[in-house]
Amino acid sequence: MNTSTLADALDWLAGDSRGPTLILGGTAASFAAGLRGRHRLTLVDRDRDTVSSLLRRAPSGLPLVAAAEALPLAPCSFDRVLLAQSFHTYAPGLALSEFARVLRPGGRLGIAYTVRDDSVPWVKRLVALARRYDPEAMRGDYGTESLQALEDSAYFPQLQTRSFRRWVPIDRPGLVAMVERTASARRLDDDARTALLEEVGALYDNSARVPEPLLLPYRVNCWLAEVDHTELTAPLDLPDDGLHIPL
Repeated sequence: MNTSTLADALDWLAGDSRGPTLILGGTAASFAAGLRGRHRLTLVDRDRDTVSSLLRRAPSGLPLVAAAEALPLAPCSFDRVLLAQSFHTYAPGLALSEFARVLRPGGRLGIAYTVRDDSVPWVKRLVALARRYDPEAMRGDYGTESLQALEDSAYFPQLQTRSFRRWVPIDRPGLVAMVERTASARRLDDDARTALLEEVGALYDNSARVPEPLLLPYRVNCWLAEVDHTELTAPLDLPDDGLHIPL
């Protein structure tokens, strides 16, 4: 994520709050770095080495090895819970109830996914070229379909979305190497792979304005949801004749 995009996304997701913020997962390391010194951070991942890596990005943060579905944290402890590129790796029902539990009234859950933007003409041509060799190439399975669970959650009924454009410079060798690393390219035989990479190089030559590199477009898609504790504190709906416990 380039600096301006990170700043814009963080400003929107973190808002004006300077209260306690939970950063969840190693894929949110750029959030930890961007918020260091601005927020009181707690850095969480189930892997100890990943937590250590997060701590290097935000040395003043509080490190914690734990699962998102079972956070050993007091209720109503945080103004924000932030994560990136990882929501699909959690059990959504358990994770969302835990996020709701540790958020203060009015607290918000922020989630970001960076996805390739295939609407740019030269990228459309690149995708079409790759799919001539493998129809499943460059499908971009990022995990964003998992956000349906957030949209359906009673814990987070007030949901906003926003998208930020990100441009990443890429030169000819970089583009060829990027395609060569894809799983679909690795599955090709040597002759087909060589032909594909030659066509990728030719596409670059026809699309770039030398000496300027091409700009690979992405979108940082963000979801921001305010917690509603009603579902966590709703009274039991007992039958009129009381609660029967069979012996």
